[in-house]
Order: sequence, then structure tokens, then C-alpha cells
Amino acid sequence: MTGFLDRVREAVRGEPRVDADRLVDRLDALGGFLRAVDGRIPDEQLGAARTLVERAGGRLALSREHTVVALAGATGSGKSSIFNTLAGMSLSPVGVRRPTTGYAHACVWGADDGATELLDWVGVLPRHRFVRESALDGGDEAALHGLILLDLPDFDSVEYGHRLEVDRLLGLVDLVVWVVDPQKYADRVIHRNYLGEFRRNRDVTVVVLNQADRLEPAELSRLLTDLRRLLDADALDGIPLMAASALVPASLTELRGLLERTVTARQAALRRLNGDLDVVTEQLAVLVGTTRAEEDVNRGSVRRLSSALAAAAAVPTVAEAVESAYRHRAAAATGWPLTRAWRRLRPDPLLRLHLLGSRQVDGRHMRAESVAAAAEAGHRGSGPEPVPLPLTSLPAPTAAQRAAVDLAIRGLVDQAGSRLPVPWPAAVTAAARSQAAELPDALDRAVGGTELNLAGRPLWWRLVGALQWLLTATALVGLGWLLIGFVIRTLGLPALEYPTLGALPVPTGLLLGGLLGGIGLSLLIRPVTGWAARRARRRAEDRLTEAVTEVARRHVVEPVREVLAAYGDARDALEHARSTR
Repeated sequence: MTGFLDRVREAVRGEPRVDADRLVDRLDALGGFLRAVDGRIPDEQLGAARTLVERAGGRLALSREHTVVALAGATGSGKSSIFNTLAGMSLSPVGVRRPTTGYAHACVWGADDGATELLDWVGVLPRHRFVRESALDGGDEAALHGLILLDLPDFDSVEYGHRLEVDRLLGLVDLVVWVVDPQKYADRVIHRNYLGEFRRNRDVTVVVLNQADRLEPAELSRLLTDLRRLLDADALDGIPLMAASALVPASLTELRGLLERTVTARQAALRRLNGDLDVVTEQLAVLVGTTRAEEDVNRGSVRRLSSALAAAAAVPTVAEAVESAYRHRAAAATGWPLTRAWRRLRPDPLLRLHLLGSRQVDGRHMRAESVAAAAEAGHRGSGPEPVPLPLTSLPAPTAAQRAAVDLAIRGLVDQAGSRLPVPWPAAVTAAARSQAAELPDALDRAVGGTELNLAGRPLWWRLVGALQWLLTATALVGLGWLLIGFVIRTLGLPALEYPTLGALPVPTGLLLGGLLGGIGLSLLIRPVTGWAARRARRRAEDRLTEAVTEVARRHVVEPVREVLAAYGDARDALEHARSTR
């Protein structure tokens, strides 16, 4: 019932309550935004947000039963006199020389049940703290129980350190009472440097025109009207404005009543943080824009990058070498056995590039792709030990190929970051090029470790090879038979009678059949070998392109996707932090 009545009273006053849980939720969202943009947005653009998150965490962790109210003003405005009058004793020095108040003084209404920690956090020295224990006696001071009133140094002090202290304290207190005097109420310094900066904290801003006892009623009315006009120009329309005099305690009744209501409501700290959060999130909004940008990398951009990297990694050269190596190995396996030794003297095209179909690692026969994966894991530090993978002898990319890669990366960056607000395009560019120095080695490992499927001997090679040996054996049998007949005749022995096939002697038929059969078989399988070599080239090219594409994803695309994901997270987090519902 009490909570309902509080809400009714707040609605009547036009001062909606700030829900503490919702405020904490918004602050957590701001923290999520900062985590998402960490390392991607310059720190100088995040200083205010980081300070707010840290300050809000500190304030909310301390006593919420206390309200820290600061009296701020220029030299001679009389804020120290008002401070002493409200406190009922002379606690802060009063004078007209510059500066008068050099340190913040604090007066606490009530026992120390959390005020000490709060004052330590604010930074008020112990010797400048005072306690009004009479607030516990149930008298007139009881309504102010929980109030911590600060008398700040003069913001126009000739001492630069005093002005810095004022600026620091103004960022920590829950409510600010600006005390002005009839002579300097229109001073540009207070309106431009201070009041104008509190436009989003109007719920915790009060202005008091002091020394009202020195003015005639008509003059006082004129000054209050002019001061209200200036406050409206500062976007502080509607904030409490009252006249008072430190020399006439009765004139402080309105201010005292406002302090009592503020202390009772326990809302000043939440409203101050809520206003600061509104200011910070509004400033950060330009970093995420108002429209949703693409949150992934276009496939066409990835294909163009992969094609450029494949050309730079000499994939066409390797594919051509695979086709030549297939023809070379097929000819060695299926050619005429009498010429195979001669063919083996010719270098293997893949061997010249240091590209073999498999590797020997630690005495074990491993597929090349397994070796490449092990080598890459060792390179990243995720494996037990780096597996040595020999460097290839592939030609270095030409200037045109390097330019093509650079152009492809630039195109990918433009596609991914063109719709992002500043400074995200720069973050995308930095991410895309963050591993540029590792690309050449990564491409070499990918190409050198790709399984080219040339390590084995196809079944048809073995069948054709066996048939060639059979034909060669047939020719050798016919040749041997003829040589034996020739030797016998040379020795004058009775000549051998060769069986015939028609008019052709069988030994001659065997010799010619074996020779012509071997040559004919070689010519017959040549188109098959060419077709199979081209097929091996296409498969190798596909595998190499896939390996290069994986390098492109790992070293270029994934870092860009991380930035895009961070942008999406930052946008959603800030949207949540800006929401007041």
C-alpha cells in the first residue's frame, strides 16, 4: 500500500520514480557495450562511459539510505553561509577573500550507518566531516535523517586545484544546489560550463538565489524572472528556483522542505545516475548508427578473395603439375617395361615443387592433409609440438597477384563495413589485415599440406602394367626362341622347325605380337590417361581451392566476422541501455 501511495504522489508531482533494478539492468547493458567495442573503438571515445560504469557501481554498492547533496557556487555567493545555517553551526569558513572554501566540508544528519564509506568514496577528508546526531531525537532535524550536505570549493577559485576538485565532486554527488547571488547570477561561466552541462540532470538540479534580503520585492521578482529565462536557455526549464538568504533562516524553509522530500524519497542517487546514463548513451549512439548494417561477409566477396589468394598461392601451377605428375606416373606404371627405367630418370613435376601426395612424420605414413592440420595446430600453439612441414618451391606471387589480393581484401572490407558508422569501418579494415603477415606462410602450408590423391596406384594402372609385362614376356619368349634357332644354325646343327601360324612362324609372331601389342596398348590407354590426368587436376584444384578458402576464412573473413558480431552486440547492448522501459 505504501508503494502504491508513493507512486501516486510521484505521479501527482510529475516526478516518475527510477526503478533501481531497471537502472542496474541498463548499466549492465552499457557494460556489455563496452566489452563488445573493447579494442575496436578508440579509448578516448569511451572514457565517459567507462567512468560512469565504474562510478555507478561504486555508488550503488554503498548506502542508498543516504542522499549526498552539494552546495555549489562562486566566490561570495554565500553557499558556505547557507551550509552553516542549514547545519545549525559554523562548520565551513565564511569570507569574501579568494578562495574562501578550499576543501569540501560535509555534514551528516543521523548516526554513521554507512555514511563513512560513502564519504570515503566521495573523498571528503575525515577532519572536514561533521554529524548532526540530533536528527535521531525526533525533532525538527529528524526529517533530514540520511542527508549528507557538502559545501564545495568555489568553482571560480583562482586555485586550479580547487576547480578540479569541484568538477570531480560534481560528478559524484546525488543532487546539486547551485547558489548564485544578485551580482553574478548571469555569469557566463556558471551557465556555459556548469548549468548548461546539467540539462540531462534536471531532476537533481536546484538553483537558489541567495542574498534575497538585500533586494526590494519588485527587484527580486525581476531578477528571478531573468534567472528563469537564463535557465530556460540552458535547457533547465522547470527546475526548482527559489530565493533565500543565509542571514534569514526562515527564508530557507523552501529549500529545507525540498531537501526533506529528497531525502525521504531516496531517489536522488538513482535519478542522478539515470540522467548521466541518458547523457552517455546518447553520446554513444553515433557509434552504432540508427540502421542495421550487414552482419556477415558476402559470399561473393569471399569467393573473389579465395580466387585472388589461389592465384597468389600458385594453385594453377600446382594443378598443372598434378596433371603432369599423373601422366608421368601413369606412363611409368603402364608404359612398356623396357622404357620405364628411362622414364624414371625424368623428374617428377610435384617433386620439383616439393609437393608430394603424402609425408612421413615420426616414422608413420600420414595423409598430407593430416600433416597440414597438425602443422597448423602446432603453429597456433594448440598442438603438443609443431609438426615440421617443408616449405614448397612454388613461385612467389607477382606484383599483379599481390595487387589482386589487396584489391579483393579491400572489396571485402568495403562490402562488410560500408554501412557501418565511424569508426567501425576502420575496425573492419584493421581486422581484415590483422593477419596479413601470416598469410604467405599459411598459404604455403595449406598448399603444401593438401592431399593431392597421387600417393596410391589405381587398380587400372596395375592391370595395364601387368598386361604390359605379359606382352613384354611374350616378345621376350619369341625373341629367345628365334635366338636359340639362330645359334643352332650357326653351330651347323639341324635347324629347328618353327611352328607357324599361317605363313608366320610362331616365334616371330610372339616377338612382333608382344612388341606391337605393348606399343598399341600404350597408344590405346593414352586418351584414358589424359582423361584421368585432367580429372586428377580438377580434383586437386578443388582441394587446393578449398584449402586456400579455409586460409581466407581463418585469416581474413573470421576476424571481420568477429568485428561485425561485436558491432551487432554493441548495437543491441546500447539499444537496451538507452531504453527506459
